[in-house]
Amino acid sequence: MKSVIPGVLRDEPQFARLFIGQSLSVLGDRVSFVAVPFAVLSAGGSASDVGLVAAAGLVPTLLFTLVGGVWADRFRRHRIMLLSDLVRFASQGLLAVALLTGVAGVPAFVLLMAVFGTADAFFMPASTGLLPLVVAPDRLREANALRGFVQSSGLVLGPALAGGLIALAGPGGALALDALTFAVSAAFLARLSPRETEPGTGRTSTATTFLGELRAGWTQVRSRTWVWSGMAAIAVYHVVVLPSVFVLGPVLAEREWGGAASWSVVVAAFGIGSVVGDVCAYRLTIARPMALAAAALAVASCQAVIIGSGGSVALIAILEGVTGVAVSLFFVLWETALQTHVPEAALSRVSSYDYLLSSGLMPLGLTLAGPVSEALGVRPTLYAMTVIGVPAAIALLCVPQVRRLPAAPHAPDGTVPHAAPQAALP
Repeated sequence: MKSVIPGVLRDEPQFARLFIGQSLSVLGDRVSFVAVPFAVLSAGGSASDVGLVAAAGLVPTLLFTLVGGVWADRFRRHRIMLLSDLVRFASQGLLAVALLTGVAGVPAFVLLMAVFGTADAFFMPASTGLLPLVVAPDRLREANALRGFVQSSGLVLGPALAGGLIALAGPGGALALDALTFAVSAAFLARLSPRETEPGTGRTSTATTFLGELRAGWTQVRSRTWVWSGMAAIAVYHVVVLPSVFVLGPVLAEREWGGAASWSVVVAAFGIGSVVGDVCAYRLTIARPMALAAAALAVASCQAVIIGSGGSVALIAILEGVTGVAVSLFFVLWETALQTHVPEAALSRVSSYDYLLSSGLMPLGLTLAGPVSEALGVRPTLYAMTVIGVPAAIALLCVPQVRRLPAAPHAPDGTVPHAAPQAALP
């Protein structure tokens, strides 16, 4: 009888340890995604406070992501991740205690989320670099597929669990569970024994200083029109569109939809769509991946108008499921294009600029979403987000290099090399 356990988990014990710990952490993050906005509101915060707290968790990305990338190349990556998990366990645990004891206020939310975000900024680049050290080269694609599948599945399970926890134990109980998942993840990371990597490998220039390496990475970005134009479109998505999900969606749900339970249904529907999008992205053969990615980004950018449409919760959930498919398609195709067409030696630095221009700039939109909605109204603000976001994605599709980028680079003889076999999703 064929085993139901994916082969990469059976054959790669180090990856299995990393995968189990990170899967639980993803579940906790999805719970926190739903719980934090309602925790702020339950503590007497306003729509502006929800945006401020969300921004506090993301501002450190702007400040420390590039530093985290350098550190991840200088020190043992799994130890950086372990320390990050312990810091996030402490910050979420303190916030949960403050909520459960009734002493939480907006300043405490801002401070502890800033600590959380700082640890997160160091965790992300270390995590990206660790995977090749715990998985054989011919299993990397399978490992990445499995991780992506779990992350999308967490969007379904996490909100459902969050809704139940908030109903039973309040937002503080939900955040306590999130804190516990970081402790479990740290325990698995402490048992990792990744392969060693030679320090200093992967340089694309003779620069040895921090700024010199960053400049070399930026040269890789600006020399490719499809890369910098894609990053610009992603920045618009994160700054303009995503605040509708992080800030205004929960506010509208609290005022008109009945609270956290209804919002959990919408987020779970988005998660189901994301799972479908992951399966489609890994199953389909796509000749022009960035063209499809740009079209998918245009669909994903409709989230704001869907949330503000005034439709029933069921209709909004269905439409958000469609955007979930589009979001997964876009990010899988975008990341695959970077991995395929950017030199491996510069890939981490190019990706760090991607993080910086997306998550790093998101606090700007999160901070402005609340005050703008209070001045213009929630629904007009949501409509304006769509009017800006969708044309930006369409502009990306109009870039010739985006439309023409092939799935694989051409070999010197003009042919397209055969890609490695695609791993099956579980």
